[in-house]
Amino acid sequence: MKQKLLCAVLAIVILFIHSGCGVSKQGTTDEKSGSVPRADREFRAAWVATVSNIDWPSKPGLPTADQQREALAILDTAVALHMNALIFQVRPHCDAMYASQLEPWSSYLTGELGKAPDPYYDPLTFWVEEAHKRGIELHVWFNPYRAYMSRRGTGAISEISIVKKRPDLAKKLSDGMYWLDPSKKEVQDISYNVVMDVVKRYDVDGVHFDDYFYPYGDGNFPDSDSWADYTKGGGTLSRGDWRRASVNTFIERIYKGIKNEKPYVKFGISPFGLWKPGVPSSTTTMIDQYNVLYADARLWLNNGWVDYWTPQLYWPIKQVLQSFPVILGWWERENLKGRNLWPGMIIGRENNEKDADEILNEIMIERGMVPDAPGHAHFSMKAFLRDSSILNAALKNGPYRREALVPPSPWLDNEPPAAPLVEAVVVGDSIKISWTHQNVKDVFRWVVYYQYGTRWEYTIVNTGTQNATLPASRIIKAAARGRQTTPPKETKDAVTLIAVSAVDRVGNESELSYRDIVQSVPSTGR
Repeated sequence: MKQKLLCAVLAIVILFIHSGCGVSKQGTTDEKSGSVPRADREFRAAWVATVSNIDWPSKPGLPTADQQREALAILDTAVALHMNALIFQVRPHCDAMYASQLEPWSSYLTGELGKAPDPYYDPLTFWVEEAHKRGIELHVWFNPYRAYMSRRGTGAISEISIVKKRPDLAKKLSDGMYWLDPSKKEVQDISYNVVMDVVKRYDVDGVHFDDYFYPYGDGNFPDSDSWADYTKGGGTLSRGDWRRASVNTFIERIYKGIKNEKPYVKFGISPFGLWKPGVPSSTTTMIDQYNVLYADARLWLNNGWVDYWTPQLYWPIKQVLQSFPVILGWWERENLKGRNLWPGMIIGRENNEKDADEILNEIMIERGMVPDAPGHAHFSMKAFLRDSSILNAALKNGPYRREALVPPSPWLDNEPPAAPLVEAVVVGDSIKISWTHQNVKDVFRWVVYYQYGTRWEYTIVNTGTQNATLPASRIIKAAARGRQTTPPKETKDAVTLIAVSAVDRVGNESELSYRDIVQSVPSTGR
């Protein structure tokens, strides 16, 4: 016991000599936790669409260096805005924005279906690694059934397209698009295997589907051969129920498959905003998700086949028949399993103060209606990269002023990581903080809390970094009153206490590890 005490005393003396002007003392992880306001929680995401080169890359066939430069610009913009997630489209239509043995390279990437980037690289590996360096979750976005679109960047139908290779699976629509038949078991197997291949091979944080199940149109999908096989086999469902049942089976299978492979990988869906026309009763829409897209979206949420739910609530607050808060409230009541409800928002084309105000108001409404785990996703990232000073400034100076952690998903994992071991020394005008952890692989981000005087603040540190530097003190000027002729009073607040926590990739935050900071600088006014 005496030997341990002597070692402790020597350690403090050495630390004092090393710092030259102060020491820090390790505290327990729970003795003060009630007094520290924890970091904000909010899912702040944007979609990065690759179909038709909406967001990335800006055009097909760019050199590798230009593709990477554009990707980094997107990631750095997200960081600057204090976002914490991106939803990156990796399968626009039975093609791949990554190295795949199952489907050909996308023409949106290289200008030719099946052609690899030159010089070669794997875009998804690049996106994952660069996102994680910046503390950004990367969710991979798949279109499970779309097979071909005649748009910019696609060109004529290639001989290696699934349209040519499997005409029995890909159905031609009246608008010239091709669509995989969702009722066919082989189609479900193909899309399931594509998703699971990415989950197994890449360190992604989430899997995402949008609103495309059966195609938009009149509901007259060309599946007479499949329907005939079903009825001949004794099937008794109506044609609409049969179509919905096929999609339901696939959604449940995807969710369970992801959980069996990597339980921490979140699964999210962004369906059309209204489940059915007239539901809730105060709304209306010309689009019938239930009877045209054959998506029983309410069922998937009710059954908990998702980890987060991002209905496309692309209507403004004041639009009476499709009001953002009215529809959000309906989905909140249908969230029977308590999944994360993070609605989709669309950014206006004009990028003016009116559009910015709409987005800010929707964010604040969502925070009020889903206070425990708020969040949202913006469509799309391009809006933040063009002349977006009004919108970006409104977010950064408003609801995104402080960094935020992604809310947890306790049904996936509710065991927080161990607390880190923290060291801190005062060196000149700075405090140098460092920490270690018994299992760094269990940590996605760190939070450094610090107290200037009586005010707590925090900064979030990304994986790969285990140190931070803070000013040892700061000058606070009192607010001027009336026609005050003397300079406002200044006070110097010194850092007196530091705490560091570890956050895992599901969002669980550890207990806090404290360091009392003893400084030789005054902390009172002058």
